[in-house]
Amino acid sequence: MLLKKTKKLEVQIDEFLDKVLNGGLYLKQGLKYYLKNQKDLFEDTLNKIDVTENDADTLRRTIETKLYRHTLIPEQRGDVLGLLESTDKVLNVCKEILFQFSVESPNIPEVLEEKFMDLADTAISAVECMISAVRAYFTEIQIVRDYVNKTIFFEKESDKLADRLKREIFENEECELSRKMHIRTFAVNIEKIADAAEDVCDRLSIAVIKRYG
Repeated sequence: MLLKKTKKLEVQIDEFLDKVLNGGLYLKQGLKYYLKNQKDLFEDTLNKIDVTENDADTLRRTIETKLYRHTLIPEQRGDVLGLLESTDKVLNVCKEILFQFSVESPNIPEVLEEKFMDLADTAISAVECMISAVRAYFTEIQIVRDYVNKTIFFEKESDKLADRLKREIFENEECELSRKMHIRTFAVNIEKIADAAEDVCDRLSIAVIKRYG
């Protein structure tokens, strides 16, 4: 195990990854509440993802400080720091999207609601696989590739769903163009969650090669 020198650091990295994963789940749950017009539950979820993102930032900085101060895993330290930062960006994207819903209040036609949820489900599936891949990097590096491939699969599926959703948005004759453009922005941003997860896995694959060739 890469972190066998310090159990506490391993626990903190696990906690950090838990928070990133929870952020993705909050995004999906928050979108569901928004589409059902459950405003109180949506605002509660918004608060939870805000707290989770702040806690994750604090944990990441603590981990980074320990890696430098105690000169732990010096050969892999740069790769680990890069992984933590890129993983944190996934959580940031989820938070930004949910806050965008709160601020801009897009009027999404009922006929498109299920398509938006399907896109969010697929994008968060990519995040779940990405988190498993990062965990495996520290514990069972031989299975990293399996989770990376699953992440890439869900990223490609999210691309397909987003493309279909965007076409349906512009084919909807009941919406004026300005509304179509507004709704399209949210489809594009949800799609970016899976893209961010794939970026983490690209960095992860390079880190694995550097460790074992």
